[in-house]
Amino acid sequence: MAVAYERIADELRTAIRAGRFGPGDRLPAETKLAERFGRSVPTVREALRALRDEGLIEKRHGIGNFVRRERTLARRTNLRHQWEKDRAREPVAQRAMTGATEHDTGLKVNDLVFRARYREIPACADLAAALGVREGAALLERSYRTRHAAESAPFSLVTSYLVRDMIAPNPDLLDETKEPWPGGTQSQFHSVGIELDRIEERVTARPPMPEEAEELELPPGTSVLVLRKTSYATDGRVVDVTDLVLPGDRTELLFTTPLERW
Repeated sequence: MAVAYERIADELRTAIRAGRFGPGDRLPAETKLAERFGRSVPTVREALRALRDEGLIEKRHGIGNFVRRERTLARRTNLRHQWEKDRAREPVAQRAMTGATEHDTGLKVNDLVFRARYREIPACADLAAALGVREGAALLERSYRTRHAAESAPFSLVTSYLVRDMIAPNPDLLDETKEPWPGGTQSQFHSVGIELDRIEERVTARPPMPEEAEELELPPGTSVLVLRKTSYATDGRVVDVTDLVLPGDRTELLFTTPLERW
């Protein structure tokens, strides 16, 4: 037999799914719900907590409980890398028309808000091994955040690491104000004579760190996908290591493998 808070949660869940409370709508106050269901406020709060854990509602402190708006889905496919390489040498005007996020979400350039932050850091043991440089070597750390203009949370948390001396021949690649770079990283590499041969991606899942959950605005209990992308040049060098934290509630990974015919 369902306990009291489960019956309240069931009725509210049904109302939300039936559209009686739409995305962004505020639910009645906890005291009003307690009166309506003939239960105590703590019981109502337990029901609301269950709905928040399911990602159906969100609590805005000091304001109330609201039906959670559906977030834009990002579908990340491994075929995007060849798409990016095909565009890397196109004219600037052509490259500026669209980018990887638009490719993943179906949004337009003007739908997006983009931010880039650069800083120089010494290579830690992990990054030194991944990039094939000595520990302490100068790296350029690039952090990217892109979000839908209608939403407040970014699609992902992206941090890219490049060997500073490798890209220094083009000073523009050290300047965050040149972002977003038309054509993305592969076009940036092309400007210093680097062509990518392959990209390796490793994906794991884990609970988010508190700061990740806050920035990505994750519902309680939502995991993140952690993707490490390693880019290899045609001469075999690792030229980029990028770590992505992807929200599990609005990210789809699609892998397509072309097979050679017999």
